[in-house]
Amino acid sequence: MFGRGFFFIAFCMTLIAASAGAVLHYAAGITVVEAAFTALALLFGLMTVESVSSRSRDRLEAAERFEGLARLSADIARQVGELGVRLDKIEAAPSQDLKSHTDPIAKEISDLAGLVEELAKTVSEHESQLAQKQLFAAAPAANAALSAAGNVTAPAPAAAPAQASGPVNPLGQLKDNEVAVLIRDALKNERIDVHLQPIVTLPQRKVRFYEAVSRLRLPEGNLIEAKHFIGSARRSGAVLALDENLVNSSLQVVRKLATKTKDVGIFFNLAPETLSDHPAMSAIMKALDANKAIAPSLFIEIAQNDFRSPSAVYRESLNRLREHGFRFAIDQVSDLHIDPQAMAERGVRYLKISAELLLGRVPQTGAQVHPADLVDLLGRYGIDLIAEKVETEATVADLLDYNLGFGQGTLFAPPRPIRSDIMKAEIAEFPAPEQKPAGPAPRQNDISKLAARTVRRA
Repeated sequence: MFGRGFFFIAFCMTLIAASAGAVLHYAAGITVVEAAFTALALLFGLMTVESVSSRSRDRLEAAERFEGLARLSADIARQVGELGVRLDKIEAAPSQDLKSHTDPIAKEISDLAGLVEELAKTVSEHESQLAQKQLFAAAPAANAALSAAGNVTAPAPAAAPAQASGPVNPLGQLKDNEVAVLIRDALKNERIDVHLQPIVTLPQRKVRFYEAVSRLRLPEGNLIEAKHFIGSARRSGAVLALDENLVNSSLQVVRKLATKTKDVGIFFNLAPETLSDHPAMSAIMKALDANKAIAPSLFIEIAQNDFRSPSAVYRESLNRLREHGFRFAIDQVSDLHIDPQAMAERGVRYLKISAELLLGRVPQTGAQVHPADLVDLLGRYGIDLIAEKVETEATVADLLDYNLGFGQGTLFAPPRPIRSDIMKAEIAEFPAPEQKPAGPAPRQNDISKLAARTVRRA
């Protein structure tokens, strides 16, 4: 809105213009129209001069106000800085005074703790020496009393209890080449059995998948788990034949199950040595291509450390399998430092983690997120989480809080052998691979000796 000053100035300019027009009409003798136009022109000129001068005054006033605000802001900043310095001094003064008073006390407490520790050590040594002296003093008297009572010899001191040991490996004392001989003989005589362990849905516990694992059956019938011979097989090169046998058996199982239901799949493991071997991978790819229709039901398990392998040949084999429609499952997870996006891009659809690691019972998991959030995180990239090595109902109750979809472990069912009618299913077999000269074949009596030695150890 315009102030009173504006209207006064406008009135004055109008009055001046009208006066100038009247003077020109009466004094100069010009017509009324010319005098009116001259007055209007004078009025517009005066208004223009007033507008320019008022804008200049406004700009000058605004500049002065900004300068004043800048000076006030600088003054406030200076005062705030001074207040900060004062506060720092106020906060530091008590802590420095307190530290000067507590440092001597802390030093004395530390010295006292050291003295107490030395005293406790000395007392313990003295008690041990006294106990030994009392034992030595009482032993002759006890032996004499026993002899006098019944002429009985004093019993020998009890031996220290043996430390508990883990499961004994019956092949532990065999060399790698000897284990390879046993494996090749078992393959030749169809004594490499494939067992299936179910993977169930939670909480319904309906069988959704099976994991295929190999078992070495000795001539006497003893079964050896894969963990006892897989290391030697990988070092000796026998793992290639084992993987071919496992893939062939898995194909047979899926082919048989596909006639009844489409909702059951098979997990099987391929060693990195197999994936890095061109002849072996060519044979496996031919067998898989011959059964491409059941590819969605097959999931190749890869250890976490092997999946991170920088080997170009290994990654090329995984890419070939992915391009042919096969998907992967990562198992043997030792840490939760995972990248779901990278795994999904490389064809991973399932991640198998032990229940102990998921529940935080294994320290230093290296997780980027809380295990309870893993299901949602993996689900964003189309990856399902499977809790394996589930052995108790209490573990299942804890896992249900994580909204897990699948579980695997001895609680649900241990690995069991495949029925013979399933193994008789007709399916495309592996083509005969090119055999490399490996020297003379092992004699049957040598194999029997190795098997007998293994049975005795078992």
